[in-house]
Amino acid sequence: MEKRILIVEDEPDIREAIAEAIEQAGFVVSTAENGAAGLRLALDEQPDLILLDIIMPIMDGHTFLEKLRNDPWGRNAKVIMLTSMDDVNNIANAHDGVIEDYLIKAHSSLDDIINKVRLNIYTN
Repeated sequence: MEKRILIVEDEPDIREAIAEAIEQAGFVVSTAENGAAGLRLALDEQPDLILLDIIMPIMDGHTFLEKLRNDPWGRNAKVIMLTSMDDVNNIANAHDGVIEDYLIKAHSSLDDIINKVRLNIYTN
């Protein structure tokens, strides 16, 4: 069974690069350009893992996560936050126990992202 990944990221270059890398790693990928579109896709498709940017138009990652967790399926959905913020403590504390992991975009290669996806999708 193919594992499905949803990428919610407003920067087209970043979204496309991550999507291509994840597809090449053997996953099925869906993408959304903002939190509102991403939330609709997440609830419709119920992907195995969501890569979620924080700062986005229409609906940010924090709001997305809050709404996702209010859904019976979304309560246990696996989420990795993508961020450009340097304050990782802020992310870790804000989402302690609610997200699987986070990635700082500027410090993460595509290989790092693929490795985190694999690690989180194949562990409970």
